[in-house]
Amino acid sequence: MKLQLDTPLCQQFGIRYPIFLAGMAGGPSTVRLTSAVSNAGGLGTLGAAYMKPDAIRAAIREVREQTAAPFGVNLFSLQMRDDKTRIEAARHALIPIRNELGLAELTTGDIQSANDFDEQIQVLLEEKVPVISTAFGLLPESYMKQAKSAGLIVVSMVTTVGEALMAQEAGCDAVVAQGSEAGGHRGTFDMTTHPMGANIGTLALVPQIADKLTIPVIAAGGIMDGRGLVAALALGAQGVQMGTRFLTASECGANPAYKRALLASTEESTVLTKAFSGRPARGIQNAFIRQWAEGGTEPLPFPTQNTLTREIRNAAAQQENAEYMSLWAGQGTRLLTPDQSAEEIVVEVMQQAKAIVGSASDS
Repeated sequence: MKLQLDTPLCQQFGIRYPIFLAGMAGGPSTVRLTSAVSNAGGLGTLGAAYMKPDAIRAAIREVREQTAAPFGVNLFSLQMRDDKTRIEAARHALIPIRNELGLAELTTGDIQSANDFDEQIQVLLEEKVPVISTAFGLLPESYMKQAKSAGLIVVSMVTTVGEALMAQEAGCDAVVAQGSEAGGHRGTFDMTTHPMGANIGTLALVPQIADKLTIPVIAAGGIMDGRGLVAALALGAQGVQMGTRFLTASECGANPAYKRALLASTEESTVLTKAFSGRPARGIQNAFIRQWAEGGTEPLPFPTQNTLTREIRNAAAQQENAEYMSLWAGQGTRLLTPDQSAEEIVVEVMQQAKAIVGSASDS
């Protein structure tokens, strides 16, 4: 089998290299990082799930000022409805942590998660964002029709073959197959069936999805360098999505303490936890995760747990206290490099991949 790094996906998305930046919602995602990856030849993605609609519009326009290349915007495709059934127990469990950070007692009546998805997606459609990607579910049919009629590309994050087939049937142009090695939240659709997410490894997931779909598959989860890119292509993917690899990039908005924790971590450092958000996410184990587990309280469902812990995460970030921040990361952190730009990372990954493919063709 002769591997081609210039896959059909590149032409479909209008990019030089089959490398996607993951849409990392929250602090890590910045206009600079999104633009830099696109300018380097990959597909930069703005993680906009927690952004207000007006802020998304402003960021999209800033990205367009910084790059003429295609880019994407990622949203959580679900309605953010709070479930406060057990909120007093959760509030009580957080008291020692809030005290540790010098935070006042929390009034649970103030907990209200933003539910902006309809307004967020409307901004993406109005701004004609080249690529719309969704996590936690598919783009609703009415929005899918609008996106397709406007000539926009739609991508969904999937964690099983069943989800991938649903995405293809709904009209998605490609899927990101997220293996259990991936950092942060993965896109499992149904949390009742998979309370801790569908935890299928990238090596097993990608070929099974690729065999069933006619649309391109983008591999994600533990991919950190050119070796991972070539391996993904050999498994049947047409590209890769990388998030953790860009967390230490100079353009990334991750807190300095977060970056230090990443560079000090190993393949054994991460765990799956619901403690921060109520949805399973992979991150570096720290005091918050340990203390929540020792307390024995069940996290509230997403997004209520996420809203409940936001003030703690923000205070920890301000204090550069990594023990109480959500340190989302995949399992390949030994392969991280400090002090590199996003462009240098993209170029390095492609050089590594080209060397592997070239040596294979010479043998």
